[in-house]
Amino acid sequence: MKSKRIIAALLAMMLSVTALTACGSSDSSDGTTSANSSTVQNADGNTSKNEQTGDIDMEGLTAINDSTAKRVGRTYIGDDNTLWLALSGSGAEFTYTGKKLELTIKGDNVAKAGNDGNNARVAVYVNGERTSDVMIDAPEVKITAFESSEAQTVDIQVIKLSECAMSCCGIMPVKLGDGESLTPVAAKERKIEFIGDSITCGYGVDDEVKEHSFQTKTEDVTKAYAYKTAMALDADYSMFSVSGYGIISGYTTGKEPVTAQTIPQYYGSLGFSYGSFDGKTPQSLEWDFESFKPQVVVINLGTNDASYTKSNKEHKEEYKLGYIDFLKQVREKNPDAEIFCTLGIMDNTLVKTMAEAMKDYMDETGDTKVHAVQYDLQDGNTDGYAADWHPTEATHEKASAKLTEEIKKVMNW
Repeated sequence: MKSKRIIAALLAMMLSVTALTACGSSDSSDGTTSANSSTVQNADGNTSKNEQTGDIDMEGLTAINDSTAKRVGRTYIGDDNTLWLALSGSGAEFTYTGKKLELTIKGDNVAKAGNDGNNARVAVYVNGERTSDVMIDAPEVKITAFESSEAQTVDIQVIKLSECAMSCCGIMPVKLGDGESLTPVAAKERKIEFIGDSITCGYGVDDEVKEHSFQTKTEDVTKAYAYKTAMALDADYSMFSVSGYGIISGYTTGKEPVTAQTIPQYYGSLGFSYGSFDGKTPQSLEWDFESFKPQVVVINLGTNDASYTKSNKEHKEEYKLGYIDFLKQVREKNPDAEIFCTLGIMDNTLVKTMAEAMKDYMDETGDTKVHAVQYDLQDGNTDGYAADWHPTEATHEKASAKLTEEIKKVMNW
C-alpha cells in the first residue's frame, strides 16, 4: 500500500481541490435532475430544454447528441448543448464525413482555476488510432480531430482518459461545412458496466515510478484492465470508478472509516467530482439506468476498504454487510445482468470476506447470477509498479486476460 509520505501528498491534493470546489461550485444537494431527462434544473431554479435527440442547429452549430453520435459511458447534455463527460472512459463516437473537423472541449471550474495537477485528460482517435492527447487546462481547448485535402469518411472517438473526481469536461457543438455530416456509429450487442476504484481508473499507469503521487496527466483508463476487457470482448462499456473509494470506507491511515468516500452513495448519479460545471456537480444529477442495460456488471471494490478493516473481524463484518447491500443495489438497477465480484490486484485482504458476502447474498435472495473472480496479486519484481504502487499496464493486461476468460465462460461469448 502507499507510504505515509505519499498519503500526505494525496491528502494535501484533495484538500486543495476541496477548497477550490468550495469557492467555485454549486452542489444541488437539495434535489437531483436526471442525466438523461428532457429538462434540467438551472442554478436559478428554472428549467430549460435538455435535448437528447433530434437535429439541432444553433447558429450553424451541430450538437453531439444521440442523433449525431453514440454516447459512451455516463454523459450529460448541458444547458448549452455541451456533452459533458465525467467518469473515466466516458465520451462519444461518430462517423464524420468531410475535410476538417475541429472540436472544442470545454473545461469545468477546475480548468478555469488553473489547477494543473487535476485537469481533465482527453484523447481523440481516428479510425482506432490515437491522434490527440490533450490536457484541458483552459475554459476551452480546441482540437483538430481530422484534416484532409480531400473529403473522407472516418470514425472519430473522443475518450476522457482521467477520472471524474478531479475534473470534468465537455464536447461543445461543432461547426460543419456544406456536405459535412456526423452520424452515430452502431451500438454493440454486448454491454458491460465496471464499478471500481483507482485501479479501474488507470491511476498512475503512465508513470512507472512507484514513489510518485497522483496526477491526472498520468491516468489513462484505456491502459487499465476494465477498458482492455471491454475491447477484448468487443463490448460497449460504462464505468463508475473513483480513486480511493470503497464499499464502506475510502483509503485511510487512521482507525475510523472514511465514509464520505464510498461508491454506493453515488452509484445512482452521473458520477462524483470535487469540481462542477454549469453550476452542477455530477453527484447532483440522477442517472437513467434505462439508457444503458449491461449484460455484465463487474465490481472491483475492497482494496481501499482493506486499509480500514485490516484483519479486524468486526470491521470485516461491516464490509461484508455493506457488500451485500451494494449487491442488492446493483441488482435492483440491473435486474438481468450477470454480476462478477472481483478483487485482488493490489491487495487480497478481503477476498475471502467478499466471497462470504456473495454467498450470504445468494442464500438470502436466491440470485444465482453472481460470480467471483480473484485476480493475481501484482508482482512488482516482474511487472513493476506505477505511481503510488498502482498496477502497471503489464499487470492490467494480466488482470484483463483473467477477467475476459471468466466472462467468456459464463456468458458463452
